[in-house]
Amino acid sequence: MTRTPFFPEFADLPTELAVFPLPGAVLMPGVQLPLNIFEPRYLRMIDDVLAADHLLGMIQPQETPGEDGTTPTAPLHPVGCAGRITSYSETSDGRIVLVLTGVCRFRVTRELAERAGYRRVVPEWRAFAADLDEPTPGAIAERRPFLAALERYCQVRGVEVPWQDLERMPDTDLVNLLCAHLPLSPEDKQALIETLETPARAVLMRGLLEMATIADIDVDDQRH
Repeated sequence: MTRTPFFPEFADLPTELAVFPLPGAVLMPGVQLPLNIFEPRYLRMIDDVLAADHLLGMIQPQETPGEDGTTPTAPLHPVGCAGRITSYSETSDGRIVLVLTGVCRFRVTRELAERAGYRRVVPEWRAFAADLDEPTPGAIAERRPFLAALERYCQVRGVEVPWQDLERMPDTDLVNLLCAHLPLSPEDKQALIETLETPARAVLMRGLLEMATIADIDVDDQRH
């Protein structure tokens, strides 16, 4: 990803991290995620993050029987991604609207006691140190078939994408953007974020897109 002067060096990544558990929301390095914050505990969290290093962890909660995955005590998935608050504004009705830009993925080693009602973890960064490197070309072994699978998926799902922009994106940035913004299931998104290297993540994503496309076509055929 393209680094900015405001992003931390790997050695400066924090040993404690506030996290925002949100099902279906995945952040990846270099990707921007808009968030609308209105719950009091998360408003306090954003205040604390802005007063410190501007780093916040996005992570999906695990769904458990009888729960929708949004409860404050739902177990967390093992891998999330830290982002830096790169812009924010306060609204007249008491919300904070912000943009979080992905920095580096992390693995949860343990969860800490809550602070002011929000959750915190001890992150382990080493396995994902390459997230801070500049993107390298050739990460997608077969880029044309990959884009063809993406096009079929988008046609079936009715998803609009800026094709000219995608064509120009480096492989790693492309895969990371799709991980975060395609309407994949939370389980599929989690599998992608936990896949360490871009080539393997691209292979997995292509398979998920092709399976989802076939499943949707089968459903349409049954309806008719």
